Amino acid sequence: MNKTTRMGFIIFALLLLAACGPKPTPSLTHVRLSLGYIPNIQFAPLYVAAEKGYFADAGVEIEFAYMDENQAAALVGANDIQFAVISGEQVLLARAQGLPVVYVAAWYQKYPVSVIAKSDQGISTPSDLRGKTIGLPGLYGANYIGLRALLHTAGLSESDVTLDSIGYTQVAVLAADRDQAVSVYTANEPVQLRAQGYDLTELRVSDYVQLASNGLITNETTAARNPELVRGLVAALLNGLSDTIANPEAAYQISLGYVETLVQADMTVQKQVLATSIGLWKAARLGESNSAAWENMQSVLLDVGLLSQPLDLSKGFTNEFLP
Repeated sequence: MNKTTRMGFIIFALLLLAACGPKPTPSLTHVRLSLGYIPNIQFAPLYVAAEKGYFADAGVEIEFAYMDENQAAALVGANDIQFAVISGEQVLLARAQGLPVVYVAAWYQKYPVSVIAKSDQGISTPSDLRGKTIGLPGLYGANYIGLRALLHTAGLSESDVTLDSIGYTQVAVLAADRDQAVSVYTANEPVQLRAQGYDLTELRVSDYVQLASNGLITNETTAARNPELVRGLVAALLNGLSDTIANPEAAYQISLGYVETLVQADMTVQKQVLATSIGLWKAARLGESNSAAWENMQSVLLDVGLLSQPLDLSKGFTNEFLP
């Protein structure tokens, strides 16, 4: 073998080794995802997605940020952050203000609000709320929207009841009989009160009307310019959601590393919160938005005067990023 041939073999061998050697790890895109106000077991699917590497599989380095829904919608609309989890009514209210947010994956398939009362109040249907005093955080947010939707199903309006703005003190208010009923989150206050031994009647909004509920939003710019990033975020959420539904105990254990207060909390109550939440998440096709739910939500917002005119709903939500 002459010198030139030998050199050719050496170069070929080096090229072959380079081709077979370890590939450089692609850099991850940092994404700040806004959730609710504080860490909570109800965000378990996202914690599962982070822990199991579903975000990393999508090329994303995830950071969870906790803030008010209004603030999150404004930041996403301005493209200061690209993703958030907010409720359906906030999507339409944001778009009515000119914020180009887009709902890309439904998380909750059932609207997570209930009106509860002690059983001795005799409130078993929405029509039984006529003349009652109902406590709620205020005339805003999901508790208010859900209550108004529930009243509407019975042909009642706000003038047929007395609304008491009590902040987030529904548990104490109902326990003390200050109000005859309270509007609450389905997976929160009813679980707490039943754990304290109270016998309740519960009117779940989702049993009477389908409304667009909590889900993942982005903005029109991100959806148009970086659709693969959106698909990756959606896929990670839905994988975490699927795993949580399939194995709540494993999801709970993972959440202990993300929710500091969970270690000191009543484990039985928190696991029931998770179980109740799972009942609100389940669907034949996870992540899918239903157009009727959005139409119903818009009707409620128009009825209560939070929207002055109908919106083009087709621009507010999409199923195109689902797996």
